Amino acid sequence: MSLKAHLLKRISETGPLSLAEYMSEALWHPRLGYYAMRNPLGGQGDFTTAPEISQMFGELIGLALAQSWLDQGAPAPFTLAELGPGRGTLMADALRATTQVPGFLEAAELALLEASPVLREVQHETLGKFNPQWIEAVEDLPAQPLFAVANEFFDALPIRQFQRDGTQWRERRVGARDGALCFGLDPTQPQPALAHRLEDTKDGDIVEDCPGSAPIMHALGTRIAKHGGAALIIDYGDWRSLGDTFQAVQAHTSVDPLAEPGHADLTAHVDFEALARAAAPASYARLATQGAFLGRLGITPRAERLAEKLQGNALETHLSAYRRLTHPEEMGTLFKVFALFPPGAAPPPGCTL
Repeated sequence: MSLKAHLLKRISETGPLSLAEYMSEALWHPRLGYYAMRNPLGGQGDFTTAPEISQMFGELIGLALAQSWLDQGAPAPFTLAELGPGRGTLMADALRATTQVPGFLEAAELALLEASPVLREVQHETLGKFNPQWIEAVEDLPAQPLFAVANEFFDALPIRQFQRDGTQWRERRVGARDGALCFGLDPTQPQPALAHRLEDTKDGDIVEDCPGSAPIMHALGTRIAKHGGAALIIDYGDWRSLGDTFQAVQAHTSVDPLAEPGHADLTAHVDFEALARAAAPASYARLATQGAFLGRLGITPRAERLAEKLQGNALETHLSAYRRLTHPEEMGTLFKVFALFPPGAAPPPGCTL
């Protein structure tokens, strides 16, 4: 049975699904889900993330976390964690760059949060020599200083969508019509958790909510506030969600998110305000664009130094990667960087209050 057939059967038996339920099945069904069946990254996959574009991205992330570690007194031991490590490229580049920071790697205990068995195998090949520990949830992290990164992790968490109707809301759901999956709306009802959104929305506007992000952010914020550390969260989105951002990508092309569940990556823009609210009692830095963040960390001189050793196609590829990471018309403005740190401490390098 295909995942589409499975979902149609489920809908016929129990009724329409919330968008979060649909995303959970499409991405994480143990046999038919998107992440259960494939390595989605790179040119042969469905999408490419910043670490796969250039080594500079992971290097600068690693050095930023290492400097934050130094600024907080170089605690040992500490947890170096990544949420959603992909192929392990970002962490491998970060670890290579931080070999020049005395004591950092010796004190680091590597933890990886990854649900995909396919990607766990790839991560083992890439990072096995650093003895990583795979965890099932952020709550499994040890009670010690935590320096963490999450790149394009929160955008893949299932969302719910609500369409405003007067002072109430109608939830958008996935149902069935003529053997195909389709969108529909629940009857109007109050949503107390969205009361604050009545001030900046009008009838017909769609607001998205990611129920799975709050417990993750609370766990990160609680550990960092209590034990020290920092977290860098890089993703596309904005301070407050507004509009329908649910999308599907297959073979680097946008596709209908309901057409072939299990065969396309499903994501939505991140609501960073919601992440900030959930991260208390940790402090957080001002939301920065990826281009500004990498610029503050010195990506331009780093790119220039690497360019000195290149020529021909290799040089063109390198310069294209630099532009893709930083230029406003590429990833430079769409992607944002959000940082957590302990109350009273300095924000990580590249971030501002």
